[in-house]
Amino acid sequence: MLLAGCSTISQPLQSLRDAVMPSKAASAPAAAASAPAKAASAAAPVIARPEPEAPVAPALQRSYDDARRALRAGRMEEAERGFKAIAQANPELGGPHANLGVIYRQAGKLPESAGELEQAVRLNPKQPLYFNQLGITYRQQGQFPKAKDAYERAIALDAGYAAPLLNLGILYDLYLWDVAQAADMYGRYLALTPGGDATVTKWVADLKNRKQPAAAPAPAAAANRKEKP
Repeated sequence: MLLAGCSTISQPLQSLRDAVMPSKAASAPAAAASAPAKAASAAAPVIARPEPEAPVAPALQRSYDDARRALRAGRMEEAERGFKAIAQANPELGGPHANLGVIYRQAGKLPESAGELEQAVRLNPKQPLYFNQLGITYRQQGQFPKAKDAYERAIALDAGYAAPLLNLGILYDLYLWDVAQAADMYGRYLALTPGGDATVTKWVADLKNRKQPAAAPAPAAAANRKEKP
């Protein structure tokens, strides 16, 4: 059995094996505090290209579910111990490392987060969810070329996965100052967003109104742009 992949702390990454089989309602919500960020977190379909399903031992499934429950309940140390134990006992699995990467990023441990997510993508180089998460961690570290590469890897694996398109747009917009590329990524994200996204549409209008093509956005605008997990 394979489990659907999500990425927030309230919905931890659930993949156990090298492929993710998303549910019909799979989405990538963002937990954002500001109104613009909240609008940017509108549900977008995750269209993964899974490999053939592989059986998961019942004991392993129970351990994984226990770790996920601890994570959802905010028992971070217990969740960390659980995912570490699973990773040590099952070194072929990428999912536990991906969850650890999200846990460490939430705790501000960015080097540890990057290390775990790098391990996740090494174990599963066909999982776009993991590359998107790795891109977020790289961006928070200030490693913008690496973040760009990770987002592009996620998009190459699944052109219908909206989150890395939005995140790459934000990277171009705020950190690489490439207005044309930012507008292109935002447009591609909007094309994949059912019902549209008023906040991102506003960001596109802001790009068009900038006086200098390569100028940085105003600080207030920058503060409102949050990555989509």
